[in-house]
Amino acid sequence: MADVITTDLVRLDAAYGADKLDVIRALAQVVGDAGRTSDVEQLTADAHAREATSPTGLKDGIAIPHCRTTAVSEPTLVFARLSPPVDFGAKDGGADICFLIAAPEGGGNAHLQLLTKLARSLVKPEFRAALREASTPDEVVATVMAVVEPERQPAGAAPAAGAASLDKGASSASGTPATGRRLVAVTACPTGIAHTYMAAEALEAAAAKAGVTIDVETQGSAGSTPLSPDTIAKADAVIFAVDVGVRDRGRFAGKPLLSSGVKGPIDDGDGMIAKALRLADDPNAPRVEGSGSDAAESKGSESFGGSVRRVLMTGVSYMIPFVAAGGLLIALGFLLAGYEIALGYADGRPSSVAQDIVLNSSFANLPNLADYELANNAAFTHGALLTYVGALLFVLGGAAFGFLVPALAGYIAYAIADRPGIAPGFVMGAVAGLTGTGFIGGIIGGVLAGLVAAWISRWKVPAWARGLMPVLVIPLLATLITGLIVIVVLGRPLTALTGALTDGLNSLGDNPGLAILLGVVLGLMMAFDMGGPLNKTAYAFATAGLGAAATATGDAPELKVMAAVMLAGMVPPLALALATVVRPKLFTVQEKENGKAAWAMGASFITEGAIPFAAADPLRVIPAIMLGSAVTGGLSQALDVTLRAPHGGIFVLFAVGNITGFIIALVAGTLVAAAAVVGLKSMASKPVVAPVA
Repeated sequence: MADVITTDLVRLDAAYGADKLDVIRALAQVVGDAGRTSDVEQLTADAHAREATSPTGLKDGIAIPHCRTTAVSEPTLVFARLSPPVDFGAKDGGADICFLIAAPEGGGNAHLQLLTKLARSLVKPEFRAALREASTPDEVVATVMAVVEPERQPAGAAPAAGAASLDKGASSASGTPATGRRLVAVTACPTGIAHTYMAAEALEAAAAKAGVTIDVETQGSAGSTPLSPDTIAKADAVIFAVDVGVRDRGRFAGKPLLSSGVKGPIDDGDGMIAKALRLADDPNAPRVEGSGSDAAESKGSESFGGSVRRVLMTGVSYMIPFVAAGGLLIALGFLLAGYEIALGYADGRPSSVAQDIVLNSSFANLPNLADYELANNAAFTHGALLTYVGALLFVLGGAAFGFLVPALAGYIAYAIADRPGIAPGFVMGAVAGLTGTGFIGGIIGGVLAGLVAAWISRWKVPAWARGLMPVLVIPLLATLITGLIVIVVLGRPLTALTGALTDGLNSLGDNPGLAILLGVVLGLMMAFDMGGPLNKTAYAFATAGLGAAATATGDAPELKVMAAVMLAGMVPPLALALATVVRPKLFTVQEKENGKAAWAMGASFITEGAIPFAAADPLRVIPAIMLGSAVTGGLSQALDVTLRAPHGGIFVLFAVGNITGFIIALVAGTLVAAAAVVGLKSMASKPVVAPVA
């Protein structure tokens, strides 16, 4: 393997202009002039792209533009001492010491470990001083090589300034641990080359100064040795200094959490250690989400059931923000503009009124509502300004809802195959929408995409092809293979299943004497999978006849069905929110936090707010909420409650017929479900108790 740096890769007192991109371009040319790359433009483009994600300037006059690139086959360092200094985005001014770090895409750990040794040393004042004082390129090379490859130093030679060893994954540091305090940390940056290890070194140095024991897991390109469960359990708090997601985050569940970007410790390691210790003593400190039992699980040792749960909950956790944002925006749209904005046109044009208003109007050109001929001659009930604002919110909410299944499928695949699974997973979620297979299609497609992507990522390929695997080969082949399976093999059976469920509901709706039974069945379906195929089938059944009944008077059957479905869908999150207040000791810290959000989600008819509770304890939670929703659905039909809006919860009370019956049915079902949840959890032989803060 060639030396990572040579004298022809060193420039002293170089003037490359005042723009950091010009500096990067000049240093890439140095690599080309030294014969280390034949594609200077590619190296420049990759380094510029990394710089665009976040500036690489650090305090104390350091800049480390870096990238993983196909333009080099060996790890390469270019050093420039800049005169005058150039601004790379550091808070304390320009950089006079600049390393361009180029790592081969797909290169082995041996390559990357050389670069991470350099990164750790850059936070050491004596190493930086040696670079500033060097008078020749030979001195710079000797200083750097003494750090990255100390084993090549002559026997008996004194260690170079700033020389540091590298722990390939988790590492620890402590001074004199007079405080007896312990911290754990995870550091990670987008490329996993430089900042990941500099942040770890800075935390270790600050902890040693404070007399605190710290163990750091570096989730970088050189590999990562996960912290042991015992080490995590003994920690008083956890620090996440990351610019990307933390892998297996659930291991740290319940620990007081300090979060920052990966440059946080590099800029102020002492302050971060002090703040983490304060959070460890604060009972109200933010904590890593999840239950205490989650902390004991890791990918390497979890059971099959635990693995399935982790995969599904990863997808759900990323999906919920789309649900919450979309549902609330739609509800606010109805509140401001009226339910009419969701209707179609009398001539059958497919777009909703809201879409047409947004596309053809503005605040300076408000819609002329007389131009919109609604189905069955329905009329707008709000003014032009409120209608326009409401239409905007409705369209934004609908766009957010459009990502529900793709996000679910994409992040299920991510949980299985990491980043290579995201693209094929999202595509399978979109395919589920096209084929009408809904959430069940998204779940199956996401799992298949993740498994196929993980399988392809384990293929042994030549070194030149490694860089193409994550960006081209895996997304292409995983999408193609999974797409063929989902569309050709599974599409029709899943669509037929959804159609059969809809036909069964129609047979009940055709018999007026079975109205209450229909309400009970719809309630059971709404609660069983909380946004899954049964829930969506019931909802689609209710909304299908809503347009035709838009101008109906009295208690039209279609309007009663819509009321029963929405009320039943509101019960699960409201009941679980109530249960966390009535008997908080039966729920984990994270579940109690979820309960606070569930109030708003339930009130807004976002049934998915109950999913975290059901996923953690399905055998007790799901039967309880099904009972409550069945009670609400039956009462709604019995009390002749009607609803003219397809979504919105309490925000669309203006569209409700018999508001008293609406409230009675909702409260009764919520109380029944909450009581059932509390009762079933209390009867458990081993109750789930929230960890003590």
